[in-house]
Amino acid sequence: MNILERIGTILRANINELLTRAEDPERIINQTLIDMRQAQYEARMEVARAIAEGKKLERDVSSHRNEAGEWVKKAEAALRQEREDLAREALRRKKSAEDLADGLQEQLDAHEEIVEKLKTQLRALDAKISEAERKRQILIARQKRAEAQKSVAGAIARTDTRKAFEAFDRMEGKIEGMEDRLAAEAELANDLSLDDEFAALEVEDDIEDELAKLKASLQDQAGSDAG
Repeated sequence: MNILERIGTILRANINELLTRAEDPERIINQTLIDMRQAQYEARMEVARAIAEGKKLERDVSSHRNEAGEWVKKAEAALRQEREDLAREALRRKKSAEDLADGLQEQLDAHEEIVEKLKTQLRALDAKISEAERKRQILIARQKRAEAQKSVAGAIARTDTRKAFEAFDRMEGKIEGMEDRLAAEAELANDLSLDDEFAALEVEDDIEDELAKLKASLQDQAGSDAG
């Protein structure tokens, strides 16, 4: 299992535990980021250890190759002293050092491939954490908005709007009734005013008729006196 797979398993376990406890989303997001940063730190330590092991292998390879070179020099010195037995032994030691160096080189080559894969996985983890950091604010903002919508919906649900509007309708009906009565009274008052005016006109006509009759009577009397 590589770094990301192992870390992913740990993170999924932690998140599932939080979800099981019905933690709020913001806390889950923050805790997940904390776990990811901790995993990032552990991954860096693992990559650093692997790099350190590679450097030690490099030193061991170099050391054994240098040792092989030294045995060659010793074999040459032995031959100059006509000590073939020592020269042979020196060459055997040189061969052993070279074999060990070659074996360690193979390990070093394989180890370097592993280190490169670990570095790639670490860069991928760094990118995922950066992406998570960017999404954190967006997700929390969305959560706040959803909570606000839920709160408003709850407030509306707790308010019996049907009864409220029925009360408004009743009030509107009462007000309209009052307005109708006032209009009727105004219309009735207007009709009564006209009746009074017409009655006054009739009185005036009677007075004019009586006045005309009185004038005619006086003229008749004046005529009789003159005759």
